[in-house]
Amino acid sequence: MTGRLAVVGLGPGSLEQRTPEATARLADATDLVGYATYLAMVEPRPGQRVHASDNRKEAARARHAIGLAADGGDVVVVSSGDPGVFAMATAVIEALQAMGSPVPLTIVPGITAATAAAAALGAPLGHDFAVISLSDVLKPWPVVERRLEAAASADFVLAFYNPISKHRPWQLGRALEIVGRHRCASTPAALARGVGRPGATLMIGPLGDVDPADVDMSTVVIIGSSTTRHFTDALGHAWMYTPRTYPELPSS
Repeated sequence: MTGRLAVVGLGPGSLEQRTPEATARLADATDLVGYATYLAMVEPRPGQRVHASDNRKEAARARHAIGLAADGGDVVVVSSGDPGVFAMATAVIEALQAMGSPVPLTIVPGITAATAAAAALGAPLGHDFAVISLSDVLKPWPVVERRLEAAASADFVLAFYNPISKHRPWQLGRALEIVGRHRCASTPAALARGVGRPGATLMIGPLGDVDPADVDMSTVVIIGSSTTRHFTDALGHAWMYTPRTYPELPSS
């Protein structure tokens, strides 16, 4: 008998920011499949089987999950954030198409790292924005540069995922250089590290002061558009926001 399969977004980390649908689906599962770091965010109930693997084993993890479901398992593939944003939903759907399996699939959404960071900062994504991964593991770096150039020149607010790592130490600096051609140094920017997890930190300041040394893989970098503002309120709390209105462009 064929079982069922779901790809579940855990949100940024805390239980409070996990959806009820995700919590229920995790509780029902016979098998939990995922990257070991994300599986550590889930407390399995007695009897659940846990299948942990390395972060770069996405395709193999997807095939394994589909196989478990085809054998009758009630399987959940876990992702942090939202499973459809730089996460496991794509890998599972690709594998499902390639394998031609009749396993019923559900994608359970979650709060993304970008939206969790934005809520902690205020409302920096209040107008049009672009989310770009700076990782060149699965796409060529020239593609990243073209997208950075296009999004920055179009005056989108920018949110960077996967900004830096031990194996990719220079990409963030290059991205800041590209964006800096289209933004003044005083443009508000923020570093949101580990939002939704213990020890989370937030930094808001001018783009010209962003230092890649202050960034790691758990950091979302948000760079404002030409209209983004930041201020400190009467209680001493710093906020960053982008108005929903936009100034009219001069007529040509």
